[in-house]
Amino acid sequence: MLLTPQADKADTKAAAPTRLSTFRLLGPAFVAAVAYIDPGNYATNIQAGARYGYLLLWVVLWSSLIGVLIQLLSAKLGIATQASLATLIRDRLPRWASIGYWLQAEILAIATDLAEFVGAALGFHLLFGISLLEGAVITGIVSSMILAIERRGLKPLELVIAAMLGAVALIYLAELYLSHPDLGRLVGGTVMPGFAGQGSILLAAGILGATVMPHVIYLHSALMSPEARRASSARTLYRATMWDVGLAMTLATFVNLAMLAMAAATLGGSDHDIGSIEQAYRTLAPVLGHRAVAVFGLSLIIAGISSTVVGTLAGQEVMQDFTHLKIPIWVRRAITMLPSFAVIAAHADVTTVLVVSQVVLSFGIALAIVPLLLLTSNRPLMGDLVNHGWTSIVGWGCVILIVALNIIVLSSTFGVTL
Repeated sequence: MLLTPQADKADTKAAAPTRLSTFRLLGPAFVAAVAYIDPGNYATNIQAGARYGYLLLWVVLWSSLIGVLIQLLSAKLGIATQASLATLIRDRLPRWASIGYWLQAEILAIATDLAEFVGAALGFHLLFGISLLEGAVITGIVSSMILAIERRGLKPLELVIAAMLGAVALIYLAELYLSHPDLGRLVGGTVMPGFAGQGSILLAAGILGATVMPHVIYLHSALMSPEARRASSARTLYRATMWDVGLAMTLATFVNLAMLAMAAATLGGSDHDIGSIEQAYRTLAPVLGHRAVAVFGLSLIIAGISSTVVGTLAGQEVMQDFTHLKIPIWVRRAITMLPSFAVIAAHADVTTVLVVSQVVLSFGIALAIVPLLLLTSNRPLMGDLVNHGWTSIVGWGCVILIVALNIIVLSSTFGVTL
């Protein structure tokens, strides 16, 4: 398996859980959480804030809470079974169904990497004035260098990714302070659900797709499998994982809320028609100052590069565990870059590509969550870590909510008669 690190030389004898051991087990959730702040989030959050002000902040919060539950379930599955979600689906479904699941997961992985790779290239373009194609080349080189760290084991890569997530969070702490959001409207938009026409519903689906990413549902279980094999007890590892997911998702949730709130405070209700990240970047300059806008561009680069690294890992994991095909990760990196270069060469509107890709991803969430819920509710498979009744109820409620939102989007976007 790609994500099996080198042999851990540390003593793995049973030991009482300590703060130090808990800290050592942190990391996998930070890798998964990077997918929650990728360039697709920039596109959907900025458009939501510019067009609808603080209205859709509640969608960000709800999507993040769904993400917390899903990442916990995915991690728990890897801990209890020492196998990935993709492996378990492959082993328990008929061959034709397993192939179908693999193909849809590959499509989602391509859509994911497209958004992340193009977003990072856009960041280089905005910050340094180079062409998108040149930005794409730099993105490919830098992301490949970071992926090379995985040869030394998974933990060094986890630390690098966690540092990048922390850097984006610090940037948005500063951006939120500089934008002076209306605190009353910020709180109201976060706690009061509401829509304002079909456009807001489509953006809500995009926010959901950008926040709850199907590929990291598969990935998180794979990240936990090596940890489970080394852990002194599954229960101890799961307790540490709860801290891991809580800390990582809190950071990711803050970034998304701050991103939308900044757009609402600086671009919402203005005379500018903000339809793209490029327009937002140029419009923010006289509002926040050139230094603040440069930092915004830097955050887009960091988010894009870190998330495309995670996307490549997830794509590799999906391919290996569904098909038993083992290809070098640099080959996978090259394959997933090709659609991005094609989009850039075709001069497609970057923000439109990002938003549409996130809506596509929203349709794949339920396909990943349903088997995850079924597997984690299987007592013979999960043992003591089987889902409690309320966990299953909330999980299936999330599935119903996601499918209902998808149906509404189909109806409003493509004129489907329900």
